[in-house]
Amino acid sequence: MSVTDPIADMLTRIRNVAISNGTLVSMPSSKIKVEIAQILQEEGYVDSFDVVEGSRPHQKVLRLRLKYIGERRNRRPLITGLERVSRPGCRVYTKKTDIPWVLSGIGVAILSTPKGVMTDQRARKMGVGGEILCKVW
Repeated sequence: MSVTDPIADMLTRIRNVAISNGTLVSMPSSKIKVEIAQILQEEGYVDSFDVVEGSRPHQKVLRLRLKYIGERRNRRPLITGLERVSRPGCRVYTKKTDIPWVLSGIGVAILSTPKGVMTDQRARKMGVGGEILCKVW
């Protein structure tokens, strides 16, 4: 089965595992998904990630380990919300002066810019705009 929007599929898988208090998320790997996972790890939302060989030849699997706070019964995922902004049917681009703030700076927007995939803060610092992929808080 082919997926029309692989980034939305990634975010939905993460959201579903976080709601069910699971720790490990597996999905088909791609370069942009690995870059998004790297940003999520740098921002502290994901404990770790790795790319492993899948069951079929030439298919790699991206595995994320979600981060939680609290003890056993009171534990909550650090990711409380994920939102896909730019979709295949309606791309959303922003100028460097109009990069949105997520929850007044508490969350993070992930952008695809000419200088690579980066967070909203880094894009503001570098002075570049681009496509808003998603928002995480």
